[in-house]
Amino acid sequence: MDEPRAPGPKPKPRWWSRPAAARPDDRPDDAAEGAEERTGPAAAQLAPEPVDAPAEGPAPEERAPRPLHEPDPYSTPPYGGPGPWAPAPPVQHPVTTPAQGTHVPPGMAQTPHQAPGMTPPHGTTVPTAAGPVPGQSAPPQHPGMTPPHGTQLPPGPGEPHHSHQAVPTAQPAQGAQWGGYDPWTVVPPPTGRERERKTVSRRGAWIAVLLIALVAGCLGGGIGAYAEREHASGGVDVKLPQAPVEKEARSPGSVAGIAARSLPGVVTIHVRGSAEEGTGTGFILDKRGHILTNNHVVQPAGTGGDISVTFNGGQDAKAQVIGRDTGYDLAVIKVDRVSGLTPLPLGNSDSVRVGDPVVAIGAPFDLAGTVTSGIISAKERPITAGGEKEDGSDVSYVDALQTDAPINPGNSGGPLVDRKGRVIGINSAIRAADDGSGLGGAQGGSIGLGFAIPINQGKRVAEELINTGKATHPVIGVTLDMSYTGDGARVNTKGAGGGAPVTAGGPGDKAGIEPGDVITEVDGVRVHSGQELIVKIRSHRPGDRLELTVRRDGKERPAELTLGSASTG
Repeated sequence: MDEPRAPGPKPKPRWWSRPAAARPDDRPDDAAEGAEERTGPAAAQLAPEPVDAPAEGPAPEERAPRPLHEPDPYSTPPYGGPGPWAPAPPVQHPVTTPAQGTHVPPGMAQTPHQAPGMTPPHGTTVPTAAGPVPGQSAPPQHPGMTPPHGTQLPPGPGEPHHSHQAVPTAQPAQGAQWGGYDPWTVVPPPTGRERERKTVSRRGAWIAVLLIALVAGCLGGGIGAYAEREHASGGVDVKLPQAPVEKEARSPGSVAGIAARSLPGVVTIHVRGSAEEGTGTGFILDKRGHILTNNHVVQPAGTGGDISVTFNGGQDAKAQVIGRDTGYDLAVIKVDRVSGLTPLPLGNSDSVRVGDPVVAIGAPFDLAGTVTSGIISAKERPITAGGEKEDGSDVSYVDALQTDAPINPGNSGGPLVDRKGRVIGINSAIRAADDGSGLGGAQGGSIGLGFAIPINQGKRVAEELINTGKATHPVIGVTLDMSYTGDGARVNTKGAGGGAPVTAGGPGDKAGIEPGDVITEVDGVRVHSGQELIVKIRSHRPGDRLELTVRRDGKERPAELTLGSASTG
């Protein structure tokens, strides 16, 4: 049951929003009053709404407006009362605003025109003539302080009252107001000097960018290379162990010791003729400049060719032929006005045994100072070479030493030395795998079959060539049948050029040899062909005595003779 209330005017509702007109379905006053009582605490916290004029006398009785939503039972603002009906913001006209930090001279700042009741911009100085609105107590204002939002400001002194519609006002000159700043002014194009200054500035900027990119690329590349190296080495510099340099001398009997003593006496020979040229090897015989080599090495020079010698130290010298012999495939050349020569000592080929170690030195394929080693594979190996002439005058017959020391084209004429560094042979031929040629064979590689002229034979021929310019050959005074295919060497039945096959008064005639006889042994060594017989005979000196075994009519008998002499020019 409602309590009695004192008569008098009903208090005006203090909603945040303006009350609406009463409608027929509004609730009775008691409901509104109940709502007012429930929302009283929340309404008491709100600021009083400004009014246009002070109330005079008792207000007529009004019905409480119906709130827009149900009252909040918890009285929680803003849900404790109806929501505010905020007035629409007044229309404001934009004015030119100076840039931030621009100093505005006093008296030049103009406040834009505002409609009545419109709140001036924040920071606008309020004229002192504007007082509080009647019926509303205004909070104390400090000079220049902006009043609260929504405060209606009276017109200033001398300012006519304007309606809500803004009337455009004359704007002061922009240059005078903001010191010449106008954001809407079109900037004139730059002059030539300004354009040049900008171009130079841009060019400098590009150059700076390029320099920075170049430096960055170099730094990146260096860092990348360093990182790659560190990654490859695990971040640690790799140092592999190595033995120190050994300065001790090698044993004189070793290959290194033999080569060290022999190389200074070996030379490389270059020959150039009108039709061909070639390269070979030779070795020094004495300090006078005599050099021994193969005949087929110097043969391309002919009679007017050029021969040059390169010593082990690199010195070059011209050489000339002293004498040469095609039958032994030997030649002697000489260099003049060369000092410091190192002759090689000569050994004795009769003392050589199969299996003895040997070292071959030469210039295979013009590779000077090449050293190879091996052993003596065999002795008294009959080797023939040449034969390009129809009369066979260029055929060489050699009772050679066989070695497995690698010998290649260019080694011809070089020394074959024993373990004491003494020359025991002259490297002359190889048995190539391509065509099986002999002395001075085709340009094939070594297959371990090399042949050297015994130094005993070479020494005798060299002495004769140096002393007389020609060499002598031992002969037996018979003509052999080189087409005979049987075992042994058969004496021909007719001589060369229609002469007698057995020279009258010669060594063979004195030993009782007749045409058609077959010689089967020389000093107890079996011979199987006419070539082997010639090789055996030429391995001796003229005047040496030989014991032969001769077969005639199926019977063998001994024969003894003294070797004669024949010279070649």
